[in-house]
Amino acid sequence: MIRAFIAVEIENPEVLRKLIRVRDAIAGVGGVKPVEDENIHLTIRFLGEVSEGTISEMKRILAGLSSIESFVMRVRGVGAFPSPSRPRVVWAGVAEGADKLRMIRSIVDRAIVKHRLRDVKPDQHGFSPHITLARVKNPRAAAMLSQLLLQLQDEDFGTTPVTSIKLKRSILTPRGPIYHDIYEVELSRGE
Repeated sequence: MIRAFIAVEIENPEVLRKLIRVRDAIAGVGGVKPVEDENIHLTIRFLGEVSEGTISEMKRILAGLSSIESFVMRVRGVGAFPSPSRPRVVWAGVAEGADKLRMIRSIVDRAIVKHRLRDVKPDQHGFSPHITLARVKNPRAAAMLSQLLLQLQDEDFGTTPVTSIKLKRSILTPRGPIYHDIYEVELSRGE
């Protein structure tokens, strides 16, 4: 079984640097587990522990996305799930490009049903495009964190191109997950 997910990377190094800077400020509050630099990404769909057969099918599904034109994503705003006053997961939001990400997610979800990929973990939440920056481990950090989240709610990280979609493997370790690319599909350049 392979623990896997579908994601897009932050391709603009300047946007990634700004995300890391804000993540570090959030981690400075304490009681927070920051996402490692190399693991910052946007998850389109978490698949869970799936079989080799499902991985092969997901590669075919993703290959079908190559006709979608590459696009620009604006990373803007910082918030938290379930809410800024009770933060458990701190994230950066997506302004521009969110509709395209939702469309890709919808295509993937429909294909999972159509191909009867029963080992794919059902999604517990609606899809809200975001980039996870940290997980709150100590509820006492919540009060200080919610003040910082208020200050960062309109933070503009800039734009980053989305030129490919990746199927990634996640290996859980005591020091945090390690991600490996399994498959990558390039989006159309629209020439």
